[in-house]
Amino acid sequence: MKKKAVFFDADGTVCDIEKGVPQSTIEAIGQLVKNGHEAWLCTGRSRAFVPDYLEQVPFTGMISACGATIEKDGVRLFNKEMPCQVAELSVNVLRKYGLVPVMEGADFMYYDKDEYTDQVNWYCHLITKALGEKWRPISGNEKQMHINKISAKMMPGCNADQALRELEKYYDTIHHESGSFAGTTLELIPKGFNKAVGIAAVIRIFHIPWEDTIVFGDSNNDLAMFEYAATKVAMGNGSPKIKELADHITGDMFHYGIRDGLGYLGLI
Repeated sequence: MKKKAVFFDADGTVCDIEKGVPQSTIEAIGQLVKNGHEAWLCTGRSRAFVPDYLEQVPFTGMISACGATIEKDGVRLFNKEMPCQVAELSVNVLRKYGLVPVMEGADFMYYDKDEYTDQVNWYCHLITKALGEKWRPISGNEKQMHINKISAKMMPGCNADQALRELEKYYDTIHHESGSFAGTTLELIPKGFNKAVGIAAVIRIFHIPWEDTIVFGDSNNDLAMFEYAATKVAMGNGSPKIKELADHITGDMFHYGIRDGLGYLGLI
């Protein structure tokens, strides 16, 4: 079979923040690579928040922060950072309108632990644990945050619309499905960036034909890559919008979704 480049979302597709990566997924992606294809992580997480359980998957390369950072074989090829003064302004605006800022960079993530708590986000402690030394407080670093994107947590009574209006010249926004894993999160991505932009850059750099691109995903931050790629596979737990765009719907990740999806495509 002709060599394919397969791009995998992280959360809800190849990993769970509590349970990590299913062994069947690790084995399936390993077989995919052994069969001569490329396997790319394409995640909304910033590079700092790609923990050990994702590092153990034999990815060819990684696109992180919704296209803002690209690396291959451990070498960082591209990293779009927001200016430090824009990062500081963003914190001030989000807090002004009642949102909690989580500032995401390639080397560090920044948030204040007395502000971003398990009451704000039930898996906050898991993020802190996964980050280890890659966590930094916003307090004391306001003017020197090196970030690619922001996860803004909506709190009761916040005015998210006004905050987004004041920041729209700098960011595009991803809205997640209500009730989903990231349902109370607004992802603020550098203007003009998304997962599709990251994939387009990779296939241009490495001379991969567009018709050989395949994506696996589940949530609304995968919409751009589902609208772009040649072949789209939605996870069984995927959002309605993702499933509408899919060429094939596989199982969820804990019911062999990656293995069966790659098998359906004849890649393993």
